[in-house]
Amino acid sequence: MKELTSAINQHLAAEFQAGHTYLAMSIWLREKDLAGFSTYMHDKSQEERDHAARMIAYLVDSDEQVELPTIEAPERSWPSVQTLFDQVYDMEKGVTASINRLYAMAETVGERSATAMLDWFVAEQLQEEAEARFVRKRLRLAGDNSAALLLLDQQFLEGTALTHVKGGLSGTRGG
Repeated sequence: MKELTSAINQHLAAEFQAGHTYLAMSIWLREKDLAGFSTYMHDKSQEERDHAARMIAYLVDSDEQVELPTIEAPERSWPSVQTLFDQVYDMEKGVTASINRLYAMAETVGERSATAMLDWFVAEQLQEEAEARFVRKRLRLAGDNSAALLLLDQQFLEGTALTHVKGGLSGTRGG
């Protein structure tokens, strides 16, 4: 369990770093008057902290030591909204890879409580990647058309931009 505990603590860095980076993205988007995208990224930032809190709760409930990581200052500007969301997608892919490593490790050591906890994360990451992929595709379609960008931003502000993506394959979304 010690090796798994160490790996979970290392994964906390990915969750906190994503949360910190998404907060910086939210600020940059707000500075660009893209309130819909900004609100979305602010919510994503909180989600990442919630993910870390879930893992921390697992460690505490398992009577294991929690080691909070040092978080680096994130970038503060991006060449474009497209570049920003390309980074979001890449970060989500990295988090998924980390979750998959944790899951494989938990299975190897026969830690059923860890695999049960990680099941939620596997489903969550499927959703996170689907959302990021969708936004990237929409931004590619918008290209350099500022009216299309503003329309997509408005859809995020109204909460309708990801309606059909939110349900995923099962038709439900975990919190």
